[in-house]
Amino acid sequence: MDYDLQKNQHAEQTYHSIRNSIVSAQHRLSTAVNSAMVTTYWEVGEQIFKACGENDRAEYGKRLLEYLSKQLTAEFGKGFDKSNLRKMRQFYCTFPIRDTLCPELSWSHYRVLMRINDEQVRTFYMEECAKAAWSVRQLERQINTLYYQRVLASQDKTAVVKEIQTREPKPEYEKIVKDPYVMEFLQNQPDTHVYGGKYK
Repeated sequence: MDYDLQKNQHAEQTYHSIRNSIVSAQHRLSTAVNSAMVTTYWEVGEQIFKACGENDRAEYGKRLLEYLSKQLTAEFGKGFDKSNLRKMRQFYCTFPIRDTLCPELSWSHYRVLMRINDEQVRTFYMEECAKAAWSVRQLERQINTLYYQRVLASQDKTAVVKEIQTREPKPEYEKIVKDPYVMEFLQNQPDTHVYGGKYK
């Protein structure tokens, strides 16, 4: 075999080996960070719900959210503004049993799932998404194209299930550092000088 060809093949093999190590590490990192985010936001939502009860838009609830948002945003960044805190509370209310959460799904997945009002349909998409390892874009497409209804109506369910890989192929790996929710969660470290503040 030509010496240069051997060198090229060896270089390519080395590249693919290194690349596989990097992709594997990114996948592990993505899984760990997303799991931590989902758990944290569920806990935040639970605490807000328990603090302000059924209605976070009543006077006490609004004042509490304003206070929490101001304190948490100053320390941890804009990921904890009032809108996001309400989303976390909604997350807890939508999935009140922590053990029913799927560790395979990210916060971005759950934000999409929370748009579905019907609990049975939402559970179906959550379970299918975890089982098939859909990306967020794949999940959105399945919901928008009425995947649930099509599966129920179709006599060829296998074809319907496989369709997503043609219409919206999943990326080989998620670029976690480009996810804005992940960036918000990771980029701001606690400021040890920002504490206290008075709740009036």
